[in-house]
Order: sequence, then C-alpha cells, then structure tokens
Amino acid sequence: MASTTTKQTDERRSHGALCAYTSNNIETAFEHVLYGGGNLCNRTRIQCTVKSTFSETRLCPALNDLLISHPSPASVSRFGMGFLVPNVEGNGVEPSMDENYESNQEEEHNLSEVLTSRKDDPTPQAYRTRFGGTSYEIKQNVNVWSSGLWVSTATGSTAAMVSAGGQPLRHDSSQLQYLVREHMVEQHKCAIEARERGMGILEDGGQLHIRWNSNAGAIFIDGAHLYHDIVLGDEILINAEAPPLKLFMRELGETDPENPGI
Repeated sequence: MASTTTKQTDERRSHGALCAYTSNNIETAFEHVLYGGGNLCNRTRIQCTVKSTFSETRLCPALNDLLISHPSPASVSRFGMGFLVPNVEGNGVEPSMDENYESNQEEEHNLSEVLTSRKDDPTPQAYRTRFGGTSYEIKQNVNVWSSGLWVSTATGSTAAMVSAGGQPLRHDSSQLQYLVREHMVEQHKCAIEARERGMGILEDGGQLHIRWNSNAGAIFIDGAHLYHDIVLGDEILINAEAPPLKLFMRELGETDPENPGI
C-alpha cells in the first residue's frame, strides 16, 4: 500500500515571494544561517482592533493587507473614516460614538459640508471614542460611500494595493497605506479634496479609525480565507503596532542562480 503525506503548504494561496532560499540552494543556505549568517529582516504587520457594543476584539496581525468591505461586491460599503489623536483631557466619561454620531448628524449630512466645516471652523466639535480604556478624538472624519477600503503594509503594497491605484513602498518601511476602492464622490467644489482624502500614508504612530455604517461588513485579512464579520456601528482601529515578522530575506541583488527571474 502506497504511503501518503500531508501537504504543509498550499501553493494556490502562496508562491513563496518572501522565501530567501529555494530547493536549489537550501542545503548550503541553511548551514549558513545556522552559523550566524543570513539577512534577518523585520516586516511590518497591521494591527486591527474591532470595538462592538460590548467587546473589543484584536484580530491576528496582517502581513500584506486588509480589505474592509460589504460581503457582497455588488453592495455599497458605507463608513466614516478619520484619524485618532489621544484626548489629554479625556479622564472622565466620554460620550459614545453613537451619541456623537447623532448629535453631529446635521453637521455631516453631506461630504462637502464636512470638508468645509472642518477647514473653516477653528474649534469644530470633534467625535470622541475609546479603545482599550484610552480616550481619543477623531480628526478629519469624512463619510465614505465606496466599494470598501484597502489598508496595506510595505510587503503588501506591490500586490492588490498597487493594482487598485496605490504606490509601492520600500520593503523595510514601517508605513501603512490606505486607499478607498471606487470612491463615490459627487460633483461639487470639494470633489478633488474628497478624492485626495480617499488615499494616503499612515506614518509611524498613526491611528486610522473606521466607523462601519452599513448593516453588514467584513474585514478580510491577507486574502479571502480569513475574515471577521462586522455590523452597523462597529468601530475599527488600525495601526502598525503589531509585532513585526522576522524572516530571512535575500541579500539585495541576490537571485536563485538556476532561476534568475525569481
């Protein structure tokens, strides 16, 4: 009876783009690493925390990207997007996001008024929220209608992100990149600014905040096989504070001698 073995990898989901060595040189390379050699690098990963009505869930770190969207690609994804800044005066009880949302509904009834009011009013009433017991103000918040939101690391910036219109980042960058998919922007005087806000770079220490405004949604982590469901009112905190992935990489300019294109 022939023996069978269980595969430990699935080449349908991965082709080894981050592998430092191949079957052509693994024997000599492995010995080199064991004796202290090799090019050990850190790769930034995405930390994502979801706050629901009664709980906070920290998702597993993403090495490549997150896609936050409605489960159906034909449905509109509605969400508020902004940036979190610690509230130094937030030692007391802060109003909930829902309370702030209702109280500011008139202020944000369309995107153009959001953009102009935030720019012209020197002391606009800011949204406030809490994550992990820390109080934050939500700055530059805009309402978005789109097909979802991509967030990628430098590792993932050369895949779906660049195909969607983003830019590739240096592999050793600790920045995150975000991009609104198929951003629905009406024709008005703030249309250009609205589109510009739909993509950008999240620098070190930056905190991207999402409030989900559709009935259903999902956060897809490094592809479609791992996801977390979200519902109306859930809040999402995204940053680059996940522990980095340590892995051995090829030296700059190094290729597989038998497969130079790899």
